[in-house]
Amino acid sequence: MPSLKDLKNRIASVKATQKITKAMKMVAAAKLRRAQEAAEAARPYSQRMGVVLANIAQAVGSDDSAPRLMTGTGKDDVHLLVVCTAERGLCGGFNSSIARFARDHARKLLAQGKTVKIFCVGKKGYDSLRREFAGLIVERTDLREVKRVGFTNADAIGRKVIGMFDRGEFDVCTLFYSEFKSVISQIPTAQQIIPAAPAEAAPQGGASALYEYEPDAAGILEDLIPRNISVQIFRALLENVAGEMGAKMSAMDNATRNAGEMINKLTLSYNRQRQAQITKELIEIISGAEAL
Repeated sequence: MPSLKDLKNRIASVKATQKITKAMKMVAAAKLRRAQEAAEAARPYSQRMGVVLANIAQAVGSDDSAPRLMTGTGKDDVHLLVVCTAERGLCGGFNSSIARFARDHARKLLAQGKTVKIFCVGKKGYDSLRREFAGLIVERTDLREVKRVGFTNADAIGRKVIGMFDRGEFDVCTLFYSEFKSVISQIPTAQQIIPAAPAEAAPQGGASALYEYEPDAAGILEDLIPRNISVQIFRALLENVAGEMGAKMSAMDNATRNAGEMINKLTLSYNRQRQAQITKELIEIISGAEAL
């Protein structure tokens, strides 16, 4: 049984930990609102970008003038998985759920005889995936020094992916991230970005609605598809930031409550042991007095 001093030191230690987790919860709650607003603001733009690409793709069709980023290489032998996770932990199962989702997808592709390459965006995803797929990780981007994720960060990642595609290093690229739903719900998501898989085209304004493009539709796609890749990556990063803050807030709230319960149990044990020690001393004093 631990001594009174040991129990007292442990109670003080848990109280100090509780202060830290409570402070981290408050910081995450303060950052969550701004991150959630940014993620929700990026959704309509990225979705509308997909609709615009779909409308223009209808005009181009599947002829030879269509960009390779839209049509692909015609094969699906080599797959690149762009796995976006957070840079820091202490956010529950947020990072592990994305890594597990990407790991299951990689295993499925390998079982089909495909070649898999992994592009890690974020330290935690890299740490998790390298245990099993260290030989498959071909690129890594670290955003630990970035205080606020911007489009320039996503555009740099998008340019690396496009450069790899232009060099013929892969046929299909899939983006993995966690879509923010609520503080307690973040859904791991996979989205194919190369070849471009645009959303369903918007209904036309009439039976004979026609559009004229300047320059031609293929030229517009040449510019829009690389931008769309960066936009989708930017949205994934914003969704991850919001999901990370929500998961961290929930995890720190649970940790704070668990610390409170532990403090109550330790305090009860301390009081019981202290009372038993006092009772023992009183009995020794009374026994000594009666012996006289």
